Amino acid sequence: MRNDLLTIGAFAARARLSAKALRLYDRLGLLAPAYVDEASGYRYYRADQVERARLVALLRRLDMPLAQVAEVLTARESDGVRASAMLAGYWAGVEVRIAAQRTLAEYLRGRLSGRSSEMYGKFEIGTVDVPEQVLITETRHTLVDELPAWIGASLGRLEDAARGCGGTTGAPFVVYHAEVSQESDGPAEACVPVADPEAARAWTEAQGRTWETKVRIEPAQRLAYTRITKAQVVHPQILAAFEAVEAWIAEQGLEYAGPCREVYFADWDAAGPEDAVCDVAFPVR
Repeated sequence: MRNDLLTIGAFAARARLSAKALRLYDRLGLLAPAYVDEASGYRYYRADQVERARLVALLRRLDMPLAQVAEVLTARESDGVRASAMLAGYWAGVEVRIAAQRTLAEYLRGRLSGRSSEMYGKFEIGTVDVPEQVLITETRHTLVDELPAWIGASLGRLEDAARGCGGTTGAPFVVYHAEVSQESDGPAEACVPVADPEAARAWTEAQGRTWETKVRIEPAQRLAYTRITKAQVVHPQILAAFEAVEAWIAEQGLEYAGPCREVYFADWDAAGPEDAVCDVAFPVR
């Protein structure tokens, strides 16, 4: 063994970590000792491993999963800029989650205190008239945990197809023909308005039943709606918006004229947690 190596105790003190943490990092492949004595099993480290040890600890303080810590540290060995970008991407996701949790906490406080009706006042609700639309659609039975991924993938497929159907003529949206929750699987229908009905029908026939696609004409209608942010879209926070619109419809003496929907009018990937991205809406008469 080289004399310039540090015992695990000395290294732990210098890195400001516990020996238990160092053993865990070794087991997970995040920070291997420079030398392990075969006879005693004692671990020894080099002084230049302190920086990596401290980075592991700091990244873990951000609640970064160990697998992602390993990816960031591996990237740093060859490209520090890429490692920094990976951290930025992770933290952007954390901020979205925190914003969503903040909204959920407000919603739950209102529920628990019996002040749900007061919460509805936070939503501005109105109506908008939508003309007749030709839609290409994709329908799926899905539970709520699978819903966000399916919405993104399905609307992406439909928007790609719309380019061969005269282009899009309005914002994409998702119709809920029945409840989507942990226990109920809808179905939900992803919809994209297009300009050319004949091209849309030809596209649908070419798909067969691969994605449960079809073309349909949606008649002109009036929607009661409220606009929400990206943070508010996350389930179950979005339920407060649906409930607020439902309460408003009852107050106005209106009748439901179709299933509820979410209209996505903004670039989801480019939007921040507090940016408006979606209208929660009900057809009314």
